Amino acid sequence: MERLNKPIIMTAQMGRAEFAWADSLRKCYFPPERNIVSAHITLFHHLPPQALDEIKAAVIALTSSMPKPEARLAGLIHLGRGVAYQLHAPDLLALRMELADRFSGLLVAQDQQRPRLHITVQNKVIPKEAQRLFEELSADFEPRPFVLHGIGLHYYVDGPWQDIGTWPFRGR
Repeated sequence: MERLNKPIIMTAQMGRAEFAWADSLRKCYFPPERNIVSAHITLFHHLPPQALDEIKAAVIALTSSMPKPEARLAGLIHLGRGVAYQLHAPDLLALRMELADRFSGLLVAQDQQRPRLHITVQNKVIPKEAQRLFEELSADFEPRPFVLHGIGLHYYVDGPWQDIGTWPFRGR
């Protein structure tokens, strides 16, 4: 794969069924002209491309010994102009915070904050439309387990993403 001089995005990879569910909601509710990436769980929004080898090495080391973190959908989040599902995953958050410590001098301000893990299914709509969807999805929501498969790295290519690689959680 060609190395690009573009920001690197790190995501938590969902299990197959979870991804199919989340991506179908995103395709249904996200404005089509703005839906240029699949459903995802962002861990870091902007890592420097010149640190790719260090980032990959850290991801490989952590995922090779870490079991799939327990996670569950905990509720819905009203984003003002969109809707997301809140993800409760303490071990994934701990992994993310360990990586944030490791990359502390490389992080943009947004990535220095403690993240609110979520899956956005709607964004960039009028507030009234977001409120309607929030109420609709909240009406029958029940917390449930959510499978996380691994960690993915992607280049941000002026909107779309180009995959760098995915590393599954392999620990016992």
